[in-house]
Amino acid sequence: LLLPMISSFEELIQVKEMIEDTKRDLAREGIPHVADVPLGVMIEVPSAVHLAPQLASECDFMSIGTNDLIQYLLAVDRNNRKVAPLYQPLHPAVLAAIHRCVEAGRAAGKPVSMCGEMAADPMCTLVLLGLGLDELSMEPFFIPVIKQLIRSVSYEAAVALAQSVLQLGSVREIKSAVFDTMRSLGVIELLDMYQ
Repeated sequence: LLLPMISSFEELIQVKEMIEDTKRDLAREGIPHVADVPLGVMIEVPSAVHLAPQLASECDFMSIGTNDLIQYLLAVDRNNRKVAPLYQPLHPAVLAAIHRCVEAGRAAGKPVSMCGEMAADPMCTLVLLGLGLDELSMEPFFIPVIKQLIRSVSYEAAVALAQSVLQLGSVREIKSAVFDTMRSLGVIELLDMYQ
């Protein structure tokens, strides 16, 4: 069970109480049910990023919903042509937010996955892998290229790239570092496979 748009710790606690109440009702009425359904939290708003350590302590897994998170974090409507160019998955604030969530999950021993367009973007794949995401969710069309990219690069190279881009202060610098790394690793041609 994955809870969308969680913005406060209280919301998670309230949902957990509702689930427990429902389980008691089902048990009392003799209705068969699964007692231990894993409960996850979607990280889609900036407040959830800041609360990631607390949320991770009370859920079984977390999933970062990048489409909404990037939009809310950068205050950019990606569907508005006037400001859509400002919607940047490789923005330093976006990478810092993802890093914070992964670190919170790791500290709590909980897996952290990602869904959204960023998960299917080969320009982002090595950074996401290096940040330590456990799973990337995407449309089936994108799986072959992302899978090939992941198989073509060592985990250590991805970690080194992620650590270096976390120190950079602009989208331009980050994209340049990713591009240079992909070129040096011989996987730059994978960026052209969707075009």
